[in-house]
Amino acid sequence: MTRRNRDGHTNWCGKDHRCGLGEHRSDEIVVDVAGRSRAVLVRVRTATGREHAEVRVRVALAPGELAARRQLVGLLGDLRQAVTRAAIASRPRPGRAA
Repeated sequence: MTRRNRDGHTNWCGKDHRCGLGEHRSDEIVVDVAGRSRAVLVRVRTATGREHAEVRVRVALAPGELAARRQLVGLLGDLRQAVTRAAIASRPRPGRAA
């Protein structure tokens, strides 16, 4: 469990204008491949206490329609695999402490 500071923020929270409406948001973690792709990850805790990873991805597409569609199909498959892997990792295992 994440500890909260005296001011109510978590230890990973950005502690500024990003926090509002009961949410706490971390600083952005950016992975940038210049001119080709960029991913931004933010950890979020909602007002109900549920935590999420918010991810934005931008990838340069090929100029041709067929190649761009192939890229999108590959990207969607990779995203599905990443999201599934993260969801499985978050499930509690029987007989193991969380």
